[in-house]
Amino acid sequence: MTSLSAAVEGWSPGPVTDAATVLPGPAAAFAALLDQPAPPLADGDPLPPGWHVFTFLDSPATADLGEDGHPRDGHFLPPLRHRRRMIAGWRLEVTAPLRIGSLVERTSSLARCGPKAGRGGEMLLVTVRSEYRADGALLVTEEQDVVYRSQEPGSSPAPAGAGSPVASPDRSPAVEVLPDPALLFRFSALTYNAHRIHYDQPYATGVEGHPGLVVHGPLLALLLLEVPRRHAPDRSVTSCTHRLTRPAYAGTPVRATGRFDGDRVDLTAAATGQPASVTGAAVLEAAR
Repeated sequence: MTSLSAAVEGWSPGPVTDAATVLPGPAAAFAALLDQPAPPLADGDPLPPGWHVFTFLDSPATADLGEDGHPRDGHFLPPLRHRRRMIAGWRLEVTAPLRIGSLVERTSSLARCGPKAGRGGEMLLVTVRSEYRADGALLVTEEQDVVYRSQEPGSSPAPAGAGSPVASPDRSPAVEVLPDPALLFRFSALTYNAHRIHYDQPYATGVEGHPGLVVHGPLLALLLLEVPRRHAPDRSVTSCTHRLTRPAYAGTPVRATGRFDGDRVDLTAAATGQPASVTGAAVLEAAR
């Protein structure tokens, strides 16, 4: 039995359910963060896919946070020493959109938990599955993969794997942002995410061993979804998936591109001059 397997032996948290009303303010704030006009935000208007992350926020007390800014304890946080956390992937199935003004219920459960071999040693892959319902009807099914490792303070994370810089045709539909420290800080505030690697440079470099501030995994995923939202605004996303392969860091522009092929869009986001940080695909509703 591996050390990480031993650490989580018998750890089997049950499902949890919470509820929230979809308010227009967070969506307007995220649109402003991207320098985009806000989508329609009257009661009954649909929320863009993925933007529900601004509605369902964890709000632990400050006294309950660990050194890294994450809660020391949490329902789906595995009991590891010197726990370090990175988002690894995301899958979304959209039956119907969440709508402004609606009361939405979320039920989350542990889907999978197991060790995984990584470049820097053993990691623990935890998958949490969430279902979102309004008036009993299933709207969205989501799975999020999170990788945890046990890392002593001051040591470096595993180096990013080799790869070739992404080369995209000039006319590929694209979305580009510059994730400077202010943008990362605003996204942390919008998601109530206190993980210090996104806004505390001395901590990110000196404790977790990154070369700079880390761009949030969920922000990279939402940038992928911006490609169909902006370039195919009349066709809703019915499902999407993505996998994060390497971090992106503050100060270097990140470009998300899409290759449209019928109802499918292959998506990639990469920092300038770097291999892809995240790859994925979205499926669009059939053209009318």
